[in-house]
Amino acid sequence: MQTRMRQAYLFAVVAVALVVVLGGTALAQTGDSSVGTWKLNVAKSKYEPGPPPVSETRVYEPWETDGIKGTFTPVQKDGTRATLGFAAHYDGKDYKFMGSPDFDIVALKRLDANTTDATLKKGAKVIQRTKVVVSNNGKVRTLTTIGTDAKGQKVNNVQVYDKQ
Repeated sequence: MQTRMRQAYLFAVVAVALVVVLGGTALAQTGDSSVGTWKLNVAKSKYEPGPPPVSETRVYEPWETDGIKGTFTPVQKDGTRATLGFAAHYDGKDYKFMGSPDFDIVALKRLDANTTDATLKKGAKVIQRTKVVVSNNGKVRTLTTIGTDAKGQKVNNVQVYDKQ
């Protein structure tokens, strides 16, 4: 009986070790809490000035060894779609942002595992700042943006996205 208990115990230890090692490897590869597909929850979001898009999908994927690539597809009330995006590291340096009339550069800084600051620039001029927070359960992503838009209007947005 003791032999069976030892075997069961050994099996349990090996199984737990495999889960930890393989789970840790998977987490290391996708350790960025933003990675995945996110859909705008228009009802929970606030746009000043408006109007908000009728929908938006954001896809974030790992880029190089420690960066992130974002591709955004907003749909406006009149049905027009746009594609915006960037690829950047969390090093505070400037990276190209494509498709926005408001800004053409993004600089990211990781504050903690679930919080990022994004500085958005048009040329060298800071236009907007966004604080990005992913909930502890990883299901909600909230962006709080302040600054100005291409028309010079003040921007004060809170965008809420649900993980898909």
